Amino acid sequence: MEREVLFTGVGGQGVQIAARTLATAALDEGREVMLVPRYGGGMRGGMTNAELTVGDGPLRALPVASDCWSAYAMDHAYFPTIAPHLRPGAVVVVNSSLFDVPVDVEGAAVFEVPASGLADEVGNPMTAGFVLLGAYVALTGLVSVDGLVAAMRQLVPPYRTQHLAANEQAIGVGAAAVTPLAAPAWPLNAVTTAGTP
Repeated sequence: MEREVLFTGVGGQGVQIAARTLATAALDEGREVMLVPRYGGGMRGGMTNAELTVGDGPLRALPVASDCWSAYAMDHAYFPTIAPHLRPGAVVVVNSSLFDVPVDVEGAAVFEVPASGLADEVGNPMTAGFVLLGAYVALTGLVSVDGLVAAMRQLVPPYRTQHLAANEQAIGVGAAAVTPLAAPAWPLNAVTTAGTP
């Protein structure tokens, strides 16, 4: 079984680190993973997308994400670049603090999480991407929340370790903001029990 996640946002919102963190957590939990980052030449303010495929067995050669199971959307600005690739009934997790347009995907299960607002409330506005990622993982169980935190800790470079606690808090805040496994990625008997789903 394979599950696809399309990430979108504006450069500087942490979309690429969120995609890498989820990919790393899935690898650490024994899944097969392919990650394709897509972004413009500008570091901030431009399009930043990524495609992640997670499977419980060998994956095809580089996937063409034309029929995807889910999306993580930090901002609506570039959502039209991924929306056509979402299948009917896709799981779409949006940062409702910034995402203010309808999700035009047939039958989509849309979960609105005020990620930017929640990050502001805990005094760490730069962690909104991790808030949304914590919510996505809690909703889907694609990986465990504990596995996500461990992956984040692996990926933060040594010169940014002062952000570890804030990032971990953000993941927890996002996970707590949603109903666990409201949109399970795997059959419920296959969801990891290594930590919080």
